[in-house]
Amino acid sequence: MGRTNPTFRDVLSRMEDEWSDFRRALRRRHRPLFDRLFTYAREHADAASHLNHPDQLAPVLVSIDLEQEDRIDELEERVETLEGRLEDIPGDAETPAEREG
Repeated sequence: MGRTNPTFRDVLSRMEDEWSDFRRALRRRHRPLFDRLFTYAREHADAASHLNHPDQLAPVLVSIDLEQEDRIDELEERVETLEGRLEDIPGDAETPAEREG
């Protein structure tokens, strides 16, 4: 017997096709960002295929959220590292934000 539901990768491919007019209408600088969202969703296709959720957009959005949370965590770590380096610089201990305020 055949599969009753399309694979999640098939669903994603169909969604990308359905959103192609929207993508084309975006400003050129936003198109790579839009494409990245689908890349994020593909990163979690295996997990999403196990879900078999009735709302096919739900696992796409959660996948995007997970990837963006990961990026936020990475950026927060980088900011902490850079702030730590600034604190280690001898001399003016005042940060630019403290000087402004």
